[in-house]
Amino acid sequence: MTPPTPLATVGPPSKHQLALMIWIAVFPTLTVLNLAIGPWLADAGAVLRTFVLATIAVPIVIYGLMPRLHRIRVRLLTRR
Repeated sequence: MTPPTPLATVGPPSKHQLALMIWIAVFPTLTVLNLAIGPWLADAGAVLRTFVLATIAVPIVIYGLMPRLHRIRVRLLTRR
């Protein structure tokens, strides 16, 4: 029998931990995107600007940052 993985022993994050992890991922992502492509979107309306930023930010957060934050959380909770 194989030993349990650390993720299995830790369990899913609480809603408060998840909210913090999402904030840690979303805020810097939106800040960098605003600084990087904000000048190109300066003349765009608020809805178009939000659409473009969200379209770029959501995959970065979901597929790039959140898996890393979950692994960091597991390491923090399982270290001795």
